[in-house]
Amino acid sequence: MTQTPIRLTVNGRIHEITAARDTPLLYVLRNDLALNGPKYGCGLGECGSCTVLIDGAAARSCVFPIGGCAGRDIVTLEGLGTRDKPDVVQQAFIDEQAAQCGYCLNGMIMTTKALLAINPQPTEQEALAALRYNLCRCGTHIEILRAVMRASGQLAEAGD
Repeated sequence: MTQTPIRLTVNGRIHEITAARDTPLLYVLRNDLALNGPKYGCGLGECGSCTVLIDGAAARSCVFPIGGCAGRDIVTLEGLGTRDKPDVVQQAFIDEQAAQCGYCLNGMIMTTKALLAINPQPTEQEALAALRYNLCRCGTHIEILRAVMRASGQLAEAGD
């Protein structure tokens, strides 16, 4: 496989990466950029633990080749907020204690962020539909749904 230089914009910063164009974005994020928010789960794009935002849409980075990322805005969990000032969605997940093992949280948070960007006031059914392909083996689905609805409510309050 031929390695070529590719310019990626990740969390607002430009990175020059040399890799094969079909290299999964997840590998570059974790191995080259040391961004550990996206997790390797299934490697097939089915579990959601590797989810990132690409141009604002939730995307499975384990199956998204870096060749398709040039010129696009990529945001990982690390790009949402900081430890001192978490994003509204991150804070809602903290407040609702929506984690048990925490492995699925990256995907749940990033998918929620994408959902709220296009639908800031989803119903519970719409939130469940958006998260239906994000797997959580620990069973914290109730807390996760509460976190989504809390974030939605906080966004609504901020907009008033």
